[in-house]
Amino acid sequence: MNLTKLQEWLQSSDNDVAYISNPTTIAYFTGYDMEPHERIFALLAFKDQDPFVFVPALNVEEAKNSAWNGDVYGYLDSENPWEIIADKVKGRTKDYQKWALEKNNLSVSHYQLIHAQFPDANFDGDVSNFVAKIRLYKTPEEIKQLQAAGREADFAFQIGFDAIKNGVTERYIAGQIEYQLKVQKGVMHESFETIVQAGANAANPHLGPTMNKVKPNELVLFDLGTMHNGYASDSSRTVAYGEPSAKEKEIYEIDREAQQAAIEAVRPGMTASELDSVARDIITKAGYGEYFIHRLGHGIGKEVHEYPSIVQGNDLIIEEGMCFSIEPGIYIPNVAGVRIEDCGVVTKNGYEPFTHTSKELKILPL
Repeated sequence: MNLTKLQEWLQSSDNDVAYISNPTTIAYFTGYDMEPHERIFALLAFKDQDPFVFVPALNVEEAKNSAWNGDVYGYLDSENPWEIIADKVKGRTKDYQKWALEKNNLSVSHYQLIHAQFPDANFDGDVSNFVAKIRLYKTPEEIKQLQAAGREADFAFQIGFDAIKNGVTERYIAGQIEYQLKVQKGVMHESFETIVQAGANAANPHLGPTMNKVKPNELVLFDLGTMHNGYASDSSRTVAYGEPSAKEKEIYEIDREAQQAAIEAVRPGMTASELDSVARDIITKAGYGEYFIHRLGHGIGKEVHEYPSIVQGNDLIIEEGMCFSIEPGIYIPNVAGVRIEDCGVVTKNGYEPFTHTSKELKILPL
């Protein structure tokens, strides 16, 4: 169990208490997922005592009826949550001098408020790296959820392609995707805002969607994903509405070649840096290296961007069970942008994508 591993980490790292504040991490350890908004939601784990979940009063019964079978404590909006947390910690253990926090998540103000309850304690410990590494390797059940999220992304692409017409806006197409995901597939949450970029807008990788209208004979870039039972999909495709220019066809085919080469190159034992170089070298040798302006990929799981980063200079050894994206891009300002992306899992012999929408250049009729 993951909580057992967390407790073992506390013991081996010489920490007494772990304060888990990221709702996604809490869901990973407990099976209970909720969005606290401005209220306090935390998991308190101990090196030699049972953990507990701390939630707003309005979520206490929900938490008790969830997959979490441990103690649940709550607080009213009129109460001081930090005083209650301190009281519950001190009632559970006498060992609370050494704390490990999720330093990549906890706000400075919340750190100061909990520190004020334990002024003599040491808060130097950081559980963030342990959390990232334990989430790095996906179980067979997690992979099933990621595959299901991938199928939803494939469905979303088809909706988006069908919505392209002369004069419709990027926002209209994105809206059609999100609406049809809800009414046809019951998908209530995307893993991020659906991106649709037409023409030169696609040269800005994370712009949009805007009120820019689709015009004949230009490329349209899609970047989208869903949340399926708490697991994310993330995929990109670029299509042509009408006949693209020779330059657009060229950069599309270079990007497609680079992405496919990287997918075929994945093997346990290679480094993240080596994999990035497979795609980057192809794009660079074709003369477009300066237009590939981001890493090759990122981890995926309960969050759309997770550890690791598939990037030059990262000597992390790729191993079976890791899940990450492969998404080279070529972005030429004021001209066009192309990105082709799949997320997938590393197997004993290679890499299995979660999305399967064709990557041959799709030319939609005017």
